[in-house]
Amino acid sequence: MSAITKVALVGLDTSHSVDFIRLMQGTDCPPDQKITGMLATACMRFDTPFQSKEGLDDRQKILESWGVKVTTHFEECVADCDAIMLTINDPAFHLEYFTKCASLGKPIFMDKPLADTLANGKAISALAAAKGVKVMSSSSLRHTSALLEACAAIPTPAQATTFGPLGKAPAGSSIVWYGVHAFEMLERAMGRGAANLTVYRDKAGAVCTVAYADGRRGVVELAEGNYSYGGALRGDGKAAAFVVDMRFASSKQLQDIQTFFQTGTAPLTFDDTLEVMALLDAAQHAFTTGKTVTINV
Repeated sequence: MSAITKVALVGLDTSHSVDFIRLMQGTDCPPDQKITGMLATACMRFDTPFQSKEGLDDRQKILESWGVKVTTHFEECVADCDAIMLTINDPAFHLEYFTKCASLGKPIFMDKPLADTLANGKAISALAAAKGVKVMSSSSLRHTSALLEACAAIPTPAQATTFGPLGKAPAGSSIVWYGVHAFEMLERAMGRGAANLTVYRDKAGAVCTVAYADGRRGVVELAEGNYSYGGALRGDGKAAAFVVDMRFASSKQLQDIQTFFQTGTAPLTFDDTLEVMALLDAAQHAFTTGKTVTINV
């Protein structure tokens, strides 16, 4: 891959499409957030319940002013690129478009969440393995300095609490679509090994308790209408609390995506990504049924 990585983005129904490209080549990008060495060449737009035609039109104008070709044709979008970013807000489309990309032999970043269900997440994993595709998928919250500093202070927590918004998905599961941020922070802190999950619902949102096979405990609080993020880790007689500054979340994430595109090495394994997907899937089932759900990755 050359010094400049040419990137095709598939999906325009998320603000992340604009945010990522702004960091690469946007004329209004703050200098302390700009990522050099990447160039968005094309972006594919198509309809989903997550964005109106007017919203897509507005985003297209912004991207075109930054030199990005916006198209409705997949083949045209990916024709001249080194790497692909699947920036599709609606996770119900992720397996379909990953399948389209899997035979192209290019590294792929999939924006959060991996899929709409654990079953489809496993299908993506199996297809990636069969095709030998290098894939990275994460929420920007996983890459934030506040979380990483807390993880460095308490590298093996016995208990962890994270909080974030519940959000309201235009289609599908709100927990899977937006709860991914808080669950991603939990998995980054605690690692894999979740055994079961229970959800308590109230008018404020949902509190998810995760039991681990080795006796550890994680708590994820998802609040209605509160878009702050943070948490606390405890272990070895110490505690580390953190609150996330979202101003640099996307730039920190894009730095790691760039490293992945250039080297093939991601800051998380695909097993970590599947663990997050399993947590989300279990949380949605527990939220719906009121029962404790066993987690099977």
